[in-house]
Amino acid sequence: MPTFAYNELFAFTERVFQAIGCPEADATLATETLLAADLRGVDSHGVARLVGYVRLWEAGRINAAPRVAVTYETPSTAVVDGDGGLGLVVGPRAMRVAIEKAQQVGTGWVSVKNSNHFGIAGYHAMLALAHDMIGVAMTNASPLVAPTYSLDRLLGTNPIAVAVPAGEQPDFVLDMATTTAANGKLEIAQRKGLPLPEGWAQTADGLPSTDANAVKDGGALLPLGGATGSHKGYGLGAVVDIFSAVLSGANYGPWVPPFVAFLQPSANPVGQGLGHFFGAMRVNAFRPADEFKAHMDNWITTFRQAHAVAGKHVLIPGDPERDTAAHRLLDGIPLLDAVVQDLQGVGAKFGVKL
Repeated sequence: MPTFAYNELFAFTERVFQAIGCPEADATLATETLLAADLRGVDSHGVARLVGYVRLWEAGRINAAPRVAVTYETPSTAVVDGDGGLGLVVGPRAMRVAIEKAQQVGTGWVSVKNSNHFGIAGYHAMLALAHDMIGVAMTNASPLVAPTYSLDRLLGTNPIAVAVPAGEQPDFVLDMATTTAANGKLEIAQRKGLPLPEGWAQTADGLPSTDANAVKDGGALLPLGGATGSHKGYGLGAVVDIFSAVLSGANYGPWVPPFVAFLQPSANPVGQGLGHFFGAMRVNAFRPADEFKAHMDNWITTFRQAHAVAGKHVLIPGDPERDTAAHRLLDGIPLLDAVVQDLQGVGAKFGVKL
């Protein structure tokens, strides 16, 4: 599997975003947001999706130079209209609104409409860490998930991320889909020709499936929790949909526009674009930040040192991604041959060489 230096991929991706009309600052921000996924080992949401964003732009479904604006606000809340822009740009800007409000009044909560896929949720939540804040990020997504007992696909993978600052210990960063696996994991399995683990997907008839093409063939992804607990993942995914879209005026449920350009959005939308939800909580609105972070260090150390089953050790949310990022910054980011070919193809359109 070929590997590419982070700086090499950054320069390539930034030039592609500029080629579709992104202002320089937006292209840089979109690239940083997108490649955060590759660095952290979330390959399903990284540069492999660049081609998808370009196709959406070609289909007229992404505004490369949006005027992101607050359309309604109180001292601690806001609704942000993304103007059809890249979620990779809209998301960080909306999160900054939440951070600014938290700086003023202790907490900030922002619901977003008229956006698109925003990369990994963890990136946005982590923006709060530098301000001694707890960050929260959610987004709804293309309807590929069947609620418990449903044959219909009504929800997206609808991730939730929470980032909590620590002191001497690395920060706590939870970033998870509300499904057993994200759709990008199916795409990776398809590229590699591998079967899916049990519990990831069902057929169009509602039967369990390990076929990586099950969702493509009319089936659905399954909520987190498996055969006996999927109602929990369904409930979490529903909360994300409501906070991200019903609250902001974005599309929700089966009306969320698909990420793939060859599928058309609903002819009768109930809102505008995709929806996100962001939160920022200033730690010292609750207790002194240094005191809190010292106790977070103690919490993290206690859990990490827990007695573990043979051959395993207890991880803190964010550990695997942090280790992967450190490794990939030194040794490069591995890309599947199929992804490299896709990137070279899109680069050729704009005269950008990988």
